[in-house]
Amino acid sequence: MNIIGKRKIWYSISLVMIVPGVISLVLFGLKLGIDFSSGQLSTVRGSVTLDQAQTAAKGLGFQDMQVVPSGNQTQIRFRDPAPQGQREADHQKFKDVLASKGIEELSFDSVGPTVSSDIARNAILSLLLVSVAIVLYIAYAFRNAPPPVSPWSFGVMAIAALLHDALFVLGVFSLLGHFFGVEIDALFVTAILTVIGFSVHDTIVVFDRIRENLRREKGSFEQIVNTSILETLARSINTSLTVLLTLLALFLFGGQSIRLFVLALLIGIASGTYSSIFNASPLLVTWHNYRLKRFQAGKAKK
Repeated sequence: MNIIGKRKIWYSISLVMIVPGVISLVLFGLKLGIDFSSGQLSTVRGSVTLDQAQTAAKGLGFQDMQVVPSGNQTQIRFRDPAPQGQREADHQKFKDVLASKGIEELSFDSVGPTVSSDIARNAILSLLLVSVAIVLYIAYAFRNAPPPVSPWSFGVMAIAALLHDALFVLGVFSLLGHFFGVEIDALFVTAILTVIGFSVHDTIVVFDRIRENLRREKGSFEQIVNTSILETLARSINTSLTVLLTLLALFLFGGQSIRLFVLALLIGIASGTYSSIFNASPLLVTWHNYRLKRFQAGKAKK
């Protein structure tokens, strides 16, 4: 099975996977939840319909109201553009109307614009720091890798693979947000970081086998990389499959409140399995061939 020889096909599949989502990100962005865009979240006991919630909020000026069932509870999300003092009074009126209909409020959370902007900034910063730390760690871990691949090549290609996975998840949720109104929250950032960690884990398994085979096997770099992928293929697929089956069970039978979080993990880990096999290692070969051509071109000029 010549995986490396067909790398252009795998690259094309990756483009098909991420380009629609990237276009959606550019045009529509992500639909931000209360954690990032500020708003209020009221959790009540029992089942409440959107009409009931809108009736209770009549005349209060609430915007973008959403009702999300969560087991034997219901989450009511909305935005109140009034000043802080007025927002507290509006919430009390809303709570009193619900109570008059026998609906008990269990908790209430309000996220202001300042807090939401801090969360967004910290989320972006954490992703950047994680990416830099991964490059440095992999370059250090593979510092004794035999030629022709430099330690930095391993780190950069691992980042390329995890960016593929992160962009795919972001793109899917951008499309879901635009067409189905799906919002992202702080848990979504946790899911992205988890996907990145899983993607790097799978990629390092293959890279480590490439390093071992470079020391003990003869042949072209392309052949050695292909052999290394085949030797770790069953392990990568089996490991990912057990995780995906667990996540699928959580998605189907878990609570509504974690369903989108689990969906992001499902999409990201499936993408991470693909990229670690069909992107990260083939990119090493592509980069090696590019450097070799440049070296030969420079030598021919001399």
